[in-house]
Amino acid sequence: MDHISRVGVFVAVVEAGGFAGAARALGITSSAVSKQVQNLEQDLKVKLLNRTTRSVTVTEEGALYYDRAARALQDLREAEELALELKSRPKGPLRVSLPQSFGIKYLSAPLAEFAARYPEVELDVSLNERFVDLAGEGVDLAVRIGALADTSLIARRMAGCPFVLCASADYLAEHGTPDRPEDLADHNVLAFTGNAALHEWRYIDAAGRAGQISLRAGFRTDSGDMLCSAALRGVGIVILPVFYVADHLETGALRPILTGYATAPQRDIFAVFPPSRFQSTRLRLLVEHLVATCRDLPWER
Repeated sequence: MDHISRVGVFVAVVEAGGFAGAARALGITSSAVSKQVQNLEQDLKVKLLNRTTRSVTVTEEGALYYDRAARALQDLREAEELALELKSRPKGPLRVSLPQSFGIKYLSAPLAEFAARYPEVELDVSLNERFVDLAGEGVDLAVRIGALADTSLIARRMAGCPFVLCASADYLAEHGTPDRPEDLADHNVLAFTGNAALHEWRYIDAAGRAGQISLRAGFRTDSGDMLCSAALRGVGIVILPVFYVADHLETGALRPILTGYATAPQRDIFAVFPPSRFQSTRLRLLVEHLVATCRDLPWER
């Protein structure tokens, strides 16, 4: 077995948590796995694993070596894909994480189109509102809304995501329409409890001046869909990303207010994925497909 193959055996041991699991994954015996790791340690003149009768653990040197070796092997696998020119027929698994409401409403059809176009790509799509650790959870691509905090990821902007203040015609007829941000103090502004800055609104006016106002809320939830539903029923004014309310603004069920002010900071919708010198063809094609799709979002036209 050559040196690179031995590296692959070592990586399999670390990922499986032991020789037996690695042996099952590789289709060889546990003794063969142990022997190849020993040979690798002799090649490197470094102890990579601590072995006892009960467990196998990674040494400090082994952990450092694993981190780089696993990435190098992934690069090799992706380089093989490029060398085999899989551009015309991409295949293999893709794990995708989407924000639930935006994903269901605007990405369900594009993902179905992608799956139909590339049937050998195995899409595994997860819908949730939590922050996903791409590397830790083995996710290939995530769609995120807002400012990007993790600079280690590659990001492609898909679309803008302005926030809209709006309310139903019935609510505005009963309580009046605010003309200035300060007028919101006299209104029930429905609160999203996932917002760390509960409960205030930060804005920029048409002249570029920043402001901030505290709000009161008689209705709070961590669901944007529920906030939208409450606004439609005249419960109060809502401040939501445009994708929650775009259809209702178009039909007139919700009416925009304070349109001369923009919520700060500006938010965008991004496709994010871990960096790699060799981006797999299936991932590249999916990112391009989603970016192209988002050019036709109602607020991007």
